[in-house]
Amino acid sequence: MERRRVHRALAAAAAVLTAGAGLAGCASSARPPVSPASSAVSAAQSALASGASQFATAASGLASQAASALASAESAASSALAGVKGGLNATGDVTVGSVVRGSDGTADAPVTVTNHQSKPSRYTIEVDFKDQSGKLLDAVVVNIPELAPGATTEAAARSHRELPGQITAVVGLALRY
Repeated sequence: MERRRVHRALAAAAAVLTAGAGLAGCASSARPPVSPASSAVSAAQSALASGASQFATAASGLASQAASALASAESAASSALAGVKGGLNATGDVTVGSVVRGSDGTADAPVTVTNHQSKPSRYTIEVDFKDQSGKLLDAVVVNIPELAPGATTEAAARSHRELPGQITAVVGLALRY
């Protein structure tokens, strides 16, 4: 909502600036025009500079919110994994499928877990959502309740928020206990 308001202000200022510059350019004397048009140009330039500043502030705020959301997700995932006592690395038991977009823009990835052990096991799995360059965008934790020996189950990992662009999902860490 804030972004739209800034865009409208910038568009209006640019229109006034363009119209005012055209009118100011029609002056026939060699001295600078002192007219309502030049005042409009000056006001538009000021509004444009102010709008650009507001846009930069809004963009900075959005980037800060995204960074905060990622830090929060990473912290929650770390806490969940730290809460597992006596867990063993089980990344070989877990596969993550291709990411699809949910109707709300979140990233969804299927998770398949196979218990290769001879006794029932539970799993806590961190799934990392990354962009094309490999940058971490979100991290979620999937818990699998007791899974029988040799059994396979399906679960889903869903990002906490809408993620832009091409996204992949990978197993960050999987603990069996």
